Amino acid sequence: MLKKDDDYKSSYDLNSFMSSSSSSSSAEEEDEDGDLSPALPKNLNHIQLKFEKLPVETSIKKSQEFFSLMDKRRTVRHFSNEPVPIEIIHNIIRTAGTAPSGAHTEPWTYVVVGSQEIKQQIREIVENEEETNYKKRMGKVWTTDLKPLKTNWLKQYLTDAPYLILVFKQLYSFKDDGKKKLHYYNEQSVSLASGILLAAIHYAGLVSLTSTPLNCGPALRALLQRPSSEKLTLLIPVGYPADDCLVPDLKRKPLEEILVEI
Repeated sequence: MLKKDDDYKSSYDLNSFMSSSSSSSSAEEEDEDGDLSPALPKNLNHIQLKFEKLPVETSIKKSQEFFSLMDKRRTVRHFSNEPVPIEIIHNIIRTAGTAPSGAHTEPWTYVVVGSQEIKQQIREIVENEEETNYKKRMGKVWTTDLKPLKTNWLKQYLTDAPYLILVFKQLYSFKDDGKKKLHYYNEQSVSLASGILLAAIHYAGLVSLTSTPLNCGPALRALLQRPSSEKLTLLIPVGYPADDCLVPDLKRKPLEEILVEI
């Protein structure tokens, strides 16, 4: 995960760009008729929604089945190196790409790393930073809260898991005419897509870990040759659990603690 100062700076830079672009957009984006040119086609076709309304009983049953499935999802730190067919990973990424996004900008890039050499380089970057994080940056309260989870700066799962999925948010991209295309609500859009990504991983019978390596974003972006318009949000190992995999015996909050009905 990007450190707070960098993340704030990124948000500030984007907001500054959006503010400045509002004053210069007429000069940069007006077409020959003097109208602003939208990122999507002006004559974008709208089609009839294909929607099949389910019987209430069926909806209740499906909602319960999906909850029961997702309630078994666990964060895993002990992975098997058993291979996973790449087709499964592709389908998972496709599913994440169905998420809604601001102005349909789809501001996400998924970098899938299967190369053992690159995974090793990623692990070295992460572990070097994480050791400093645990010893100097995170503070006693944070590290004390993590102790029951038995985590530290050693990240063996980064080389054990057959795939790493690195989720980047795109602050902007470029239109066909070369003009900059803002990605509105990129943080929220990528967060929505990441939730769908985790659900798709679990639904496919795999396990994952939502890793947010503090201060590693710039180095990992450089290693993976991603442009400066992209910022790392999540690093997710994906695969099968190790035979001796242990997970914390945690309980989730009951419905009455997370639901407010008005």
